Amino acid sequence: MMKNVYLLLIGALLIGINGCHKNNINGDNSGNVTDTTTKTNPTGKDVPTGATDGVTFINNGASAIFDIYAPGKKSMYLMGDFNSWSKTATPMNNTKDGTRWWVQVDNLNPSTEYSYQYYIDGSLTVGDPYAHKILDKNNDGDAGVQANYPGLKAFPAGATGNPIVSDFWYNAPKYTWKNASFTKPDPKNLVVYELLVRDFVATHSYQTLVDTLNYIKRLGANAIELLPVNEFEGNNSWGYNPNYMMALDKYYGTENDYKTFIDACHTAGIAVVMDIVLEDLAGSSPMCQMYWDPNATNSDGGKGAPSASSPWLNQLRTHPYGVFNQLDYDKAPTVTFAEDVFKYWINEYHVDGFRLDQANGYTQTNSNANAGLWTTYDADRVKTLTTLNTSVKSVDPTAYMILEEFAEAKEVSALAAQGMISWNDQNGQSTQATMSYNDSGGSWDLSSYFYDSFGITQPAGLMTYAESHDEVRVQFKNGAYGNLNSNYSVKDLATGLQRDGMLAAFLFSAPGPKMLWMFDERGYDDASAGPDYDNKNNSTNYRTDPQPPLWNYMTDPNRAALFGVYAHLIHYKTHNAVFTTTNFTHSLGGAIKTIQLIGSDGTDVEVVGNFDIVNQTATVTFPSTGTWYDNITGNSLNVSSTSMSLTLAPGEYHLYSNVKLQ
Repeated sequence: MMKNVYLLLIGALLIGINGCHKNNINGDNSGNVTDTTTKTNPTGKDVPTGATDGVTFINNGASAIFDIYAPGKKSMYLMGDFNSWSKTATPMNNTKDGTRWWVQVDNLNPSTEYSYQYYIDGSLTVGDPYAHKILDKNNDGDAGVQANYPGLKAFPAGATGNPIVSDFWYNAPKYTWKNASFTKPDPKNLVVYELLVRDFVATHSYQTLVDTLNYIKRLGANAIELLPVNEFEGNNSWGYNPNYMMALDKYYGTENDYKTFIDACHTAGIAVVMDIVLEDLAGSSPMCQMYWDPNATNSDGGKGAPSASSPWLNQLRTHPYGVFNQLDYDKAPTVTFAEDVFKYWINEYHVDGFRLDQANGYTQTNSNANAGLWTTYDADRVKTLTTLNTSVKSVDPTAYMILEEFAEAKEVSALAAQGMISWNDQNGQSTQATMSYNDSGGSWDLSSYFYDSFGITQPAGLMTYAESHDEVRVQFKNGAYGNLNSNYSVKDLATGLQRDGMLAAFLFSAPGPKMLWMFDERGYDDASAGPDYDNKNNSTNYRTDPQPPLWNYMTDPNRAALFGVYAHLIHYKTHNAVFTTTNFTHSLGGAIKTIQLIGSDGTDVEVVGNFDIVNQTATVTFPSTGTWYDNITGNSLNVSSTSMSLTLAPGEYHLYSNVKLQ
């Protein structure tokens, strides 16, 4: 039964998944379809030993080897600042197996930053898929980029084709890491703070973000997940429209600014999770442009799609919620590329793990428009995610692999058994509970906060949340739609915020990793998070548009009090072993909801709350008699019988423990 409930929840969630993306921009400038059938080249020259994809420096930066995987191409030239952007001055060597092109360039100045592109088959110019930095003629002039990336190299005048060029710089300013021995929080204790740099601080910069880390540390979150920060199309974006997977987007700051942020997080005891899109690529990616068929019919019914013989991409998407050009993980080059991307960010930036956007899409099982089929157990998807997880763990055995994956329990269990963590969206039930609405289907039932409700046995297998970037805000719904009577109204701001705290008490008490979306802890309810958040009415309040951080919320005593409740609850969760127990019971379907946790160290917890808008009385079972401490109010309760009748006012809640919590 719970499996069926889970699938129903999945169906409701999927409506919002594709909001993570922006419109596709194909950006192709060739119109040629290349035969990618691998052809051997007996007279070819193989890549020198030690050279890897992209740019490999030798001779202390005075020389560099350029290497690109491009099977089926007829000719390849390298052009850039070092040869006055000549399209024919620097021909590249084809390897004997016909799959790669490479060339060594000498007489470079190690202290000079160079730009370059590849010129393919006499018509196409593209950047390097392995570039660690790009220059974007159409977007780098943005005032935000100029402010946060001072001294940015000007777009080279000689590059007259593709408006994106790749960069390399041997003597680029190096970053010296201050914290090289960070120990990641145990996944069972993980509390992830999801944020978008653009909207969290008005400067949308890593430097300002470092200055605000104390706020997150006081809150108690032990991990931060930034929405995608690798290069994406445009600047004003959530980042789910990726084009260069190993280049840091410049809108938020320099490479060393990002490293400074990660270093500061580690010093504060906070892990950094990288939100990454490796399910599809926007059209300005060179991996799309190199093998593009302008005459092919795409998944949206229009013209222009990856060539059927692309070494990385599907011509048509295999699932109902894709937006861009889907990567095909049954193709070995795609797996290799993804593994290289993960390795790069771990080694170069010391990220602590990844959140894979739209992980349901990592499959070649064709579900077409069938959302139900898309969420059933998929052996191909499990195979792909297992391969990627194994690769990541080979680089960093403690790295997190968090999946935006909504599938049946069998699949979630299979992934959890390998240490992967699937998202558990509980926005619908959570908002119903805080608004105080219940229907015949039990819409305010919070049982799904617990992993055992899905038949899953791994405590860290599900990351539960009430809000993410994809949902309407809990407090907005309280204020707009909350239940009321003549004596009590959820629409009242103070009342709604108090109920948000009650919800948080249940969320953070349930064992397993948790996530909160930025400003959840302050009851964010700005109109831009409102009824047109899903873009249904052509409102200007599109959910991917900028939303003000409203730091002035903290001057409101009710919002500040909610922050205090969140901080207490999160610190309790991360500092007391009882919140990782596997010995628990819960009753979460009625107006009065309860959770009971039995700790192995003698610490027991009882959470109780009334989600109705009238007084309710219920018999609450405690593990033992004696004095129980209320860790929310600071008061205590004398439990004279393990079965006690308690009457709670609407919105009243308590987090009791038999010993005071750390």
